Amino acid sequence: MAPSIPTEPASKRNGVNVNDQEVVPIGPSPGLSSNPPRYISEQTLQHMLKSIGYDEAREDAYRLKGVQLIDSVRQSISLPVKTFDTAATYYHRFRIRFPSAEYNYEDVALASLFVACKVEDTIKKSKDVLCAAHNIRQPHDQRTPDDKMFDGPSKFTVGLERHILETIGFDFQAQYPQKLLIKLLRKMFPKGVKGDSPDVKRFISDAYDMSIDLYKTFAPLKQPSFPLVMAILELTVMLTGMGGDQISQFYSDRYPARKGCILEVMLDLMDLYTQFAKSTKVGSRYDLNKLMDVKIDINKMLSGNRYHRHFAWCDKCVQDSSDALSVTPGSAISPATNSSLPGNNTVKRNNKSSEGTLRFVFDHEDARFERETVVEYFDDVYEEIEEEVEERIPDEPRHSSRSAHHSHSSHRNHTDHGWSPYSRSRHGGHNSDRHKGRKGHGYY
Repeated sequence: MAPSIPTEPASKRNGVNVNDQEVVPIGPSPGLSSNPPRYISEQTLQHMLKSIGYDEAREDAYRLKGVQLIDSVRQSISLPVKTFDTAATYYHRFRIRFPSAEYNYEDVALASLFVACKVEDTIKKSKDVLCAAHNIRQPHDQRTPDDKMFDGPSKFTVGLERHILETIGFDFQAQYPQKLLIKLLRKMFPKGVKGDSPDVKRFISDAYDMSIDLYKTFAPLKQPSFPLVMAILELTVMLTGMGGDQISQFYSDRYPARKGCILEVMLDLMDLYTQFAKSTKVGSRYDLNKLMDVKIDINKMLSGNRYHRHFAWCDKCVQDSSDALSVTPGSAISPATNSSLPGNNTVKRNNKSSEGTLRFVFDHEDARFERETVVEYFDDVYEEIEEEVEERIPDEPRHSSRSAHHSHSSHRNHTDHGWSPYSRSRHGGHNSDRHKGRKGHGYY
């Protein structure tokens, strides 16, 4: 039997009579929408780091150690390089949002790798990742993933997974510069012509290792794949001194890129190689004087073309703010810093109270259109109305204060100028004489 279709209008079914007066029902709040940014400018990055109490020397060391741990564990359990790229990106995005006192950098690095394994479809259990990290840190104490010692840290890693997903805004898009790098290297050095020479192999090895070192900086958060790859190629050309005549063929309409973006990435890499050469793969292969000379040449190119050190930098937006106080690294709830914790630890954070549900929207145009459509129904609009009211002027008092004072002072002359106060004396004044007379005559 077909369902019956109601014939009454919707206004009567909902209890709203629109014939008498149009009543617009107020629905629930649409909540809060979050648009995760795909790229972050250097200026925004510095502002975020300052807001969490960024200590440059300490945080740089944590950044390098965390990425190095991800790379070591990735090679230990035979994960592809795309998983490393995604894990390092999640690691940077998490650490620029939360201060280092809340979570240990090792826990965040392993949790980022665990999430990246799911995103890139190279699924590994959390105990596999934790066991590989343990065996790298303590080679004399080798364990298996089914060991009970990984039960507690495994729950903590799963708890961190939720915060990492919220940090990236559930946007699982990632970039893999190694894929484009290999294509361009094949065009530069075709197989069979000069592709088998030792210099070419050294060039390819330096370029590929430089793509790994690139994730020890914040450059992947600021630029897309093509500026990253072009910066790697040009910097490798300046370090090795070969292949410079073949770089210009990639600057075309097919691969658009701005020179300022490429120079920014090159300087980020040179800052890494000159300051932390031992913590990188390529920096330790060259002399420090050679690296400094290349950095000076890049700065000359930057000043000659009148580019800013950081692309899209706004001097007017810079605000003078005092440096936030740094805090002590490590956390009491982190299993990496406290191994005596019970296994039922959960990750809890004090979320800010907000009205409605937080939704993550990936299309910025749709989010902007939704915000403009809904805002007129939820904004409080106030209208100022001026109204003229006639105010009645009160009548003047009967006597002035001067006459009242005169009446009080002339009480003894029995001059009645109005109501006179009672005398404070029990046996004095006009009223006491009246009572005395009443007592003297009496009643017979």
